[in-house]
Amino acid sequence: MINIAILGYGTVGSGVFEVIRTNQEIIDRNAKDELRIKYVLDLRNFPGDPVEEVLTHDFETILQDAEVKIVVEVMGGLKPAYDFVKRALQNGKSVCTSNKELVAAHGPELLRIAAENRVSFLFEASCGGGIPIIRPLQTSLTADRIEEISGILNGTTNYILTKMKTEGLQFEEALKLAQENGFAERDPSADIEGGDACRKIAILSSLAFGKTLDFKDIPTEGIAGITHKDIEMAEALGYAVKLIATCSEVEGELHAAVAPMLIKRDHPFFAVDGVFNAILVRGNMLGVTMYYGRGAGKYPTASAVVSDVIAAAGSLQETIPIRWKEEKLALSDNADWVRGYYIRAERNVEEIVSQAKKLFGGVERTVEGEAGIGLITAPISEKDFEEAYAKLSGAVNRIRVMYTRERN
Repeated sequence: MINIAILGYGTVGSGVFEVIRTNQEIIDRNAKDELRIKYVLDLRNFPGDPVEEVLTHDFETILQDAEVKIVVEVMGGLKPAYDFVKRALQNGKSVCTSNKELVAAHGPELLRIAAENRVSFLFEASCGGGIPIIRPLQTSLTADRIEEISGILNGTTNYILTKMKTEGLQFEEALKLAQENGFAERDPSADIEGGDACRKIAILSSLAFGKTLDFKDIPTEGIAGITHKDIEMAEALGYAVKLIATCSEVEGELHAAVAPMLIKRDHPFFAVDGVFNAILVRGNMLGVTMYYGRGAGKYPTASAVVSDVIAAAGSLQETIPIRWKEEKLALSDNADWVRGYYIRAERNVEEIVSQAKKLFGGVERTVEGEAGIGLITAPISEKDFEEAYAKLSGAVNRIRVMYTRERN
């Protein structure tokens, strides 16, 4: 029998508890041993809940119990999660977590501590909820040099943008609806400002490229500036607006960003709507693979956590290797990143097009409607675009266009 402790009995923690109890037979068979929850740590009491049988309020009880071999951390945040996880690893207990803040801030350090103590630190659920992505990066894609990893990594923002498109809502209305339906927190800033997606792409990029990409180094822009008029105009141009987190290597330079982007109809991300997430990985030999599913939620995230528990149970007293060095990745300045841009203007239509052709070196597509005019510029570097855009009179918004780089 292998004993487990769960730190936190919130949405994900209670999900892990339920998944293990509901699928006990399947889990034991796949783990080739009996997995049992010995403790659940939480400061609260839960009268009438089955968790009462194993509830504890003292982390030290878990830490000092040699029978506990695997700790599941689903508390979220850095305090006290970082201290608890670090001490558990140092005491010879494997840790499985869904905590993206913890992994983004301390991932390589905790992996090193795990290896030093012959245990594992696993975090499949930290980036894509129930979408398997970390294990494929570590096993299935190891014959390729990764050239790009990009994703729709935040279900809240994708839900908001989808509702703006399908129901004609303004941003504030769609955000309120997301909160009412439990898809957005009371304080949604981490989602709508791009911080959540930023941490996730930092983790994925670190795994894809083998060194540490500091999330604080990634230029990040949220979706609060997107209006229904932009969504409508983008659709008329043949695009959808998505919050994209991306990191790619182009001619030896590494670029990363989190920002709203226009997605062409033929791109795999175009049809990813609602709370669903998608992650695209491009290898130099394989080309494009995409991983799609629910990127958040109680049971999808809990299922991914339990898959890590099963993996850890099969490798007690040895470390499941994850390639992620503490050495920092150097990002190139996005000023030289070349792409097209969407621009919307509400007046001076002919003048705007004439100016744009001169300022941006050409216009690839235009469309007129009740919202004014929308256009897509010719490819231009970010630095040159910003300088030219400052000279353009009458424009009310601009959004980057995401390109699909094809294999040669």
